[in-house]
Amino acid sequence: MLRIHMSGVDLSRVRMATRPDAMWETILSFHRLRDRRGSTVFGKWRTESRARLNGEARLLSAVVPLRGYFPDFLTPSQAGAEPFGLDAGMEALRDTPGDRLHGELALLAQQAPRQRLPGGRPPTALLDALAEGRTEPLGRLIAALHGYHRAAVEPYWAHIRASVEADRAVRGRALLDGGAEELLATLPSMIRWRRPVLEADYPVDRDLHLDGRGLLLQPSFFCRGAPVVYRDPGLPPVLVYPVTHPAAPASTEPGPWLGRLVGHTRSAVLQAVGNGCTTSELALRTGVSLASASQHACVLREAGLVLSLRHGGSVLHTLTPLGASLLRGGTAPLALS
Repeated sequence: MLRIHMSGVDLSRVRMATRPDAMWETILSFHRLRDRRGSTVFGKWRTESRARLNGEARLLSAVVPLRGYFPDFLTPSQAGAEPFGLDAGMEALRDTPGDRLHGELALLAQQAPRQRLPGGRPPTALLDALAEGRTEPLGRLIAALHGYHRAAVEPYWAHIRASVEADRAVRGRALLDGGAEELLATLPSMIRWRRPVLEADYPVDRDLHLDGRGLLLQPSFFCRGAPVVYRDPGLPPVLVYPVTHPAAPASTEPGPWLGRLVGHTRSAVLQAVGNGCTTSELALRTGVSLASASQHACVLREAGLVLSLRHGGSVLHTLTPLGASLLRGGTAPLALS
């Protein structure tokens, strides 16, 4: 079990990440790629991503084992709630001090079983070269991460971002309704708020003391089962936790449902969703019945324009990037239905 000890100051400094973190999603998705579980959500994604890979997994397997510890430097941190984009994250990784590379890779070598890479080559030489801080192997690792991200994460980024934004809408509503403690109480079921400790299912027994630094909550599309924290307690405290998956990763190209989006009413419903609202609020904003609001939201969801997540006894709807983009295109084309 993981126990995160929080003071009153820490509670006042709980904050939500503003968007998905490209580095966390890249590393955690590599775990999902080799995991046979979660086929409903990740099965199609695995098949499509594996077809696009070009040997990147061979190198990444040396530093990201099938389970357990992977080096903290692979997911750089920064102050505030603004996560790293891919390019900035890769630059931060490139700037990792040599002594940190050495220490974290030594820890990996101690804790991870000595598995052989695909093709039969042991990872020892690569890990030793990285630990020595050599430029060439670190450049190879960064190139492999870039290639892997392009194949397995980038094509699904709109869906990943929409899922994270939908989760943020749920947590933000909880924060407004009851403050930081209500926010912590609404986190996924494997995380439990028992003042003054935030407990979570975790593969090892661990205590993390925030000591007034607060906590960044980072929702993640590819996190699964248990949340993730840095092993090094000296790093800025971050809790990466899984979002609720209303659907599997999908292309953001308009599908056959788009033809059903014709008429002023549905256009008004899409605009009323805005930054998030429940079905009841949607009915009030558009002047339609609750049943009609629910039906319109269902069609918008099937078209990939809206995400819907249950929040307590209500259903909260938020726009996907495609839905927001359609709204930004102007009001005339939105007279669809």
